[in-house]
Amino acid sequence: MTPFPCPCSRCDADPQLRQTHNRWRALLSVLNEHQARLFAANLAIEAGTDGPMLLSQITGLSSRTIQRGIHELQHGVLPLGPDRCRRPGGGCKKVEETDPDLVKALEAIMVESTAGDPMSLLRWTSKSIRTIARELTRQGHPVTHPTVLRLLHEQHYSLRGNRKALEGKQHPDRDAQFRYLHERVKAFLESQQPVISVDTKKKEQVGNFNNRGRQWRRQERLVNTYDFWSLSEGSAIPYGIYDPWYNEGFVNVGMSHDTAELVVESIQRWWRWMGKREYPQAEELLITADNGGSNRSTTKLWKRCLQEFADRSGLDITVCHYPTGTSKWNKVEHRLFSFISINWRGEPLTSYETVINLISHTKTATGLKVRAKLDKRNYRTGIEVSEEEMQSVNLEPHDFRPEWNYTIRHHAES
Repeated sequence: MTPFPCPCSRCDADPQLRQTHNRWRALLSVLNEHQARLFAANLAIEAGTDGPMLLSQITGLSSRTIQRGIHELQHGVLPLGPDRCRRPGGGCKKVEETDPDLVKALEAIMVESTAGDPMSLLRWTSKSIRTIARELTRQGHPVTHPTVLRLLHEQHYSLRGNRKALEGKQHPDRDAQFRYLHERVKAFLESQQPVISVDTKKKEQVGNFNNRGRQWRRQERLVNTYDFWSLSEGSAIPYGIYDPWYNEGFVNVGMSHDTAELVVESIQRWWRWMGKREYPQAEELLITADNGGSNRSTTKLWKRCLQEFADRSGLDITVCHYPTGTSKWNKVEHRLFSFISINWRGEPLTSYETVINLISHTKTATGLKVRAKLDKRNYRTGIEVSEEEMQSVNLEPHDFRPEWNYTIRHHAES
């Protein structure tokens, strides 16, 4: 048996030769480009005149590559330095070097597809790297999508989503109201009077429905394919009260409708079960609220219900509303609701008990504590408040923006 390699077609008839070829291929798989070329070239020299062709069939390297390796072995191997497999400047040139206009064409596509000419081809098209590669090729710049990806990264592009940062047209007294509200909060806290931030969290369907987010599980949890209300146990309307001084939250979960009565009942429950204990000497209460929904400043039922609460509790109720479109700055949003959403992410709200338990077990590293109760009352919508009833509201508007800032004083007992 000849000691020299032979074409792979003879391996099946010679097990020992097949093992030799397998060892060569295993060794080649861990060598870099330069080392593999020299290894195959050395074997080809030993194989004789047909060595490059034979080794090409066995190793999968091209015969020209092996011949280049033979030339290097016969005329001296140039040192390449550490961590290199080619001489400086060796290998194929980058496509942008052979096509200098490619980067300009790519930049033009990206500019026009994001903020330029509305009639451009990619203005209304998903700007995937494959779509961009096809468009560049159509324009006479043949390129593959991995190259487009590399060029985009080099031009400091990356995959980005939308960011809610533009608040649009704002009220001219927006900043002044923020400063006024801050001063009122500061004054109440310095006099040890309670301050609460209130708002309604998004209404939730109760049932085995998908809840966005993920949890550590061995298997995916199966939920309903459709969010039909006919499959629901009902609505959960979480109304939150956040106390920034004690870092405590209270959530009253309604089951019927989001009305001003639900709002004020939620505040009354907080006072009865938490606030009265924390502030036994309280004479006033400051409520910071957004200016929409059931607690907006123009809602008559909101003010009438607050008057009833003031009379029952003996507290003077001061309300400061955030300007329209700025509710995200309300502390209840990012100090309470955000952490509730994190705590129940990926967890279907299968029952009212689940909703209450998930809210009640919300905690943070800074010591947030939350209490939740289910409110089974049926709150009617469309309740009209007469002018006579509004006359009984002991409302004292503030000098600055009285439509946003006012105090409802309790009636003295006769």
